[in-house]
Amino acid sequence: MKPPAEILRDLATEIEETAELVSGLTDDAWATPTPAPEWTVADQVAHLTFVFHLARTAASDATAFSRLVEGASGDFDGAVDTSLREFRGFPPAELLARYRALGRGSVEALGAVPADRTVPWLVNPLPPPVLAAAGVMEVFAHGQDIADALGVVREPTDRLYHLVWFASLTSDFGYLARGMTPPPEPLRIEVVGPGGDTWAHGPQDAENTVTGPAHDLCLLVTRRRHRADLALRATGPVADRWLDIAQAYRGSPGAGRRPGQFAGV
Repeated sequence: MKPPAEILRDLATEIEETAELVSGLTDDAWATPTPAPEWTVADQVAHLTFVFHLARTAASDATAFSRLVEGASGDFDGAVDTSLREFRGFPPAELLARYRALGRGSVEALGAVPADRTVPWLVNPLPPPVLAAAGVMEVFAHGQDIADALGVVREPTDRLYHLVWFASLTSDFGYLARGMTPPPEPLRIEVVGPGGDTWAHGPQDAENTVTGPAHDLCLLVTRRRHRADLALRATGPVADRWLDIAQAYRGSPGAGRRPGQFAGV
């Protein structure tokens, strides 16, 4: 794990870079369909806005957070539905302003939580750095949908370290989302970041390993690319199966992406 202040700083940068993706769009362009079925660019921003509304509230007012998630029935799928109902009705300019304000507010609120405290969340309380890394994952995933819809190619950065770390913490999520029991064999993730550094998580002597570019791993665990279109290598049967089902988020895995849908992108 990187220092908490670095994770929060990088999350703030990711939030603003995604805001810049949509800041010059016409109102009609906000209605552009994204690769996520039935989600427009506006829906993607609405979802992120609600995520940061949740995170800011969780870090600053646990009682208000409990009230806020009552309608979500304690699960992330419920929160997704709530987010689209609550935020998709705002005009694009107002939605973008709320996204930026709530994104900044969540970073500030998480930064104010004492290091020895956890923050309530939808399933279990989380340490602030873990919730901040989850925020990086959310912005990366939904920002990718926006970029794909607009035909924009994003340049990967070493800020992806936080998402790789989060993927190592959530390596069981793909099994749990499908009602499967995670295997007892440990998994090692060893990927190369955009700057050339190797990022490794998991036992060195693990028989099941996943290797390749860090950016490809991030696209895999957010289910924004099919494994067939990524340069990831699995060693061992558990690792090979993991590449089929990996996800770094709670709830339904969704449709994912088809083989060849973004080949070469």
